[in-house]
Amino acid sequence: MTSRSLRAWSWVHTWSSLVCTVFMLLLCLTGLPLIFHHEIEHLSGDAVELPVLAQNGPPLSFDGVLQAAMAKYPERVVQYAAADEEDARIWHVTLTPTPAPTDDYKSIAVDSRTGQVLRDAKTSEGFMYWMLRLHVDLFAGLPGMLFLGLMGLLLVIAIISGTVLYAPFMQKIEFGTVRRERSTRLKWLDLHNLLGVVTLVWALVVGFTGVVNTWTDLLVKYWQSTHVGALLAPYQGKPIVPVAERAPMQATLSAAMAHAPGMQLSFAAFPGTAYSSPHHVTYFMRGDTPLTSKLLRPVLVDARTAQVTASPELPWYLSALLISQPLHFGDFGGMPMKILWAMLDLATLVVLGSGVYLWVRRRATRQNAEALPLRVVADGQPV
Repeated sequence: MTSRSLRAWSWVHTWSSLVCTVFMLLLCLTGLPLIFHHEIEHLSGDAVELPVLAQNGPPLSFDGVLQAAMAKYPERVVQYAAADEEDARIWHVTLTPTPAPTDDYKSIAVDSRTGQVLRDAKTSEGFMYWMLRLHVDLFAGLPGMLFLGLMGLLLVIAIISGTVLYAPFMQKIEFGTVRRERSTRLKWLDLHNLLGVVTLVWALVVGFTGVVNTWTDLLVKYWQSTHVGALLAPYQGKPIVPVAERAPMQATLSAAMAHAPGMQLSFAAFPGTAYSSPHHVTYFMRGDTPLTSKLLRPVLVDARTAQVTASPELPWYLSALLISQPLHFGDFGGMPMKILWAMLDLATLVVLGSGVYLWVRRRATRQNAEALPLRVVADGQPV
């Protein structure tokens, strides 16, 4: 590599790193508790647990579960419903004042055996909510998500350029060497390079999947306008199906389950929501293997007739999005994978912090060197 190209790569690495460092530090810090969000919810008492019953009777119908949730807030409407990931006997029902987009959500956990409300919580509060919003969009919605996506792209560029710079350096020094006998700056440079190589693949995976995740809203809207839009042509111009005119929800759920045998319900999106249409209850079904449980298949059921209208295959970009989400947070492989993700996250914090330290020290050294020839007295002797 010529000295000119080396300087160019060094410039790219320095400035792509500096521009994104503050935000990457924030994402690493907020991402750490998100890796263990299930465990934190259990420790803080936010996790929902079923009471022990003397005897179990037949479970409530889907309509019974929804009615139990709506009894708490009869002025609200149901937006989404999903069975708990850890215990399918618990249903989580999301209620809002209107079917229009809003941040005013109420999450009601219902015991499907008795209809008892186990938790009544506002989703926009608490420590984990703050961590998630800071990590996802900086409380700025779609512009915040896209901005963080840009910072993620700069991180990927910084990692690639750092690898290019480190490759010739490895020919001069044995891998893993930290020159402890040299200056503090050189010791931190060696540690920065070493941890950068150790976290290389992980940082690329997490950085790239994070970028993909920031495109979620855009990809879903594109899918709705292209793939789903053609399926909804017969309903064009019709208003949202009123609640009073909808078929029993148990009938719509049964129709979706019959259409996708061997699959389980992930969540249901009701008419007028972002993941459905004004005329359908959309059931997102999932498989039962580690991979297929992350890939969803939508089943659109007419809210009036309880007939399955369509069940389109998700396009490749949405499948990639669904796989990238658990990969980003290490939400697979159990506790060992979470611990590994946390250790690599902490190592990345050291890489980012040491990079800033090295840049500051190098600028200070360069400024001192430039000022030195001017610091002389009349007889030419240095001060």
